[in-house]
Amino acid sequence: MVRDGYFYGLGLIAAAVLVFLVTGNWGWAIVPVLLACFFFWFFRDPKRPVPVEAGLVVSPADGKITEVARIQTPGGERIRLSIFLSVFDVHVNRSPIAGRVREIRYQKGQYLNALNPDSAEKNEQNIVTVQGEEFDVIFKQIAGLLARRIVFRFRVGDFVERGERVGLIKFGSRVDVVLPGHAHVRVVLGQCVKGGASVLADIQPVQDQPSLDMLAESFA
Repeated sequence: MVRDGYFYGLGLIAAAVLVFLVTGNWGWAIVPVLLACFFFWFFRDPKRPVPVEAGLVVSPADGKITEVARIQTPGGERIRLSIFLSVFDVHVNRSPIAGRVREIRYQKGQYLNALNPDSAEKNEQNIVTVQGEEFDVIFKQIAGLLARRIVFRFRVGDFVERGERVGLIKFGSRVDVVLPGHAHVRVVLGQCVKGGASVLADIQPVQDQPSLDMLAESFA
């Protein structure tokens, strides 16, 4: 369980006990007890088997794929995958690849519904670039209608493993993953994915142009 669950859950249990001591009636304490149970459940942090094959990009979050789109960026064409997290999903976020955290950029913004396409640009979000050996992957922790806090526990220069826990977004939210344009996407719209375990795409190194020697050999 994420430690935030203990903070909320134990606090509410203490509140329930206080209510009982003041009123002498456990009936009044039912609401904080139920809320405590919800927070213990919400902040669950299950273990996940992380794929080890080279070139794989795993999901940074639990949820449903709501967008698979090619987008234009200053660095060229990219592929964006969007994952919607409901309040029923695990909200722990994981690194999609192994690599060095190259950039972290926090952006203040609105709290539009995470299903709204505008939320990708207008909502409060934390944008993280992880530089792998062959390619980089960007993922955005985007606050939703209910989310009011984004947590990311690493700094620029830190190394993260594929599938390693890196933070969370509290309550309903969205995570976008921006892949190189030559990535082979392995998920479809509407598919449910698990953070750290589900493969979103595989990315093989771009083949270098053949050398003059190789060309000469081919015509020999």
